[in-house]
Amino acid sequence: MVVETVAVAVWTMLPAYVPNNAAVLVGGGPPIDGGRTYDGKRLLGDGKTWRGTAGGTLAGVLVAVAANLAAPAVETATGLDLPSFPLHAAVALAFGAMLGDVLASLLKRRTGRRRGASFPLLDQLDFVVVALALAFLVAPAWAGGVFTLPVVVAVLVVTPVLHLTTNAGAYLLGLKEEPY
Repeated sequence: MVVETVAVAVWTMLPAYVPNNAAVLVGGGPPIDGGRTYDGKRLLGDGKTWRGTAGGTLAGVLVAVAANLAAPAVETATGLDLPSFPLHAAVALAFGAMLGDVLASLLKRRTGRRRGASFPLLDQLDFVVVALALAFLVAPAWAGGVFTLPVVVAVLVVTPVLHLTTNAGAYLLGLKEEPY
């Protein structure tokens, strides 16, 4: 039962897990904050760009579309009952993940942390919390049926491990400047 719950949690969060990694690959260009400062500190920093945000969101939506296409085969192979992603839920999860990362960057700048500085738990859960909140706001019936309490608990436990693992891999591949 636990393995099934974790598998469904990871499957359901795929549209939110992919965007931040994709943003690293397609990012660059003008920063969202346009270089603006507040109290002498950048609002967001150069790492949050329009291209990265749009590309990350699109990647998350495309992952949801691919998951919908793959679900029958995956369900047959695993015996799991996997949720499908309506478009509005996919967009909410993907954009929510990007928005969570942007809001975390804003908080980091306000607390005096430099770009890339570690902020434990915020770094691992910012995108999840905002993605879930946006999914419940935009697609309440779908989110309420999919994100049961056991699934949400699994997401909150598994996500930090996945986040740290994928970031370490991106660091080793030279895609990130820090391993966290």
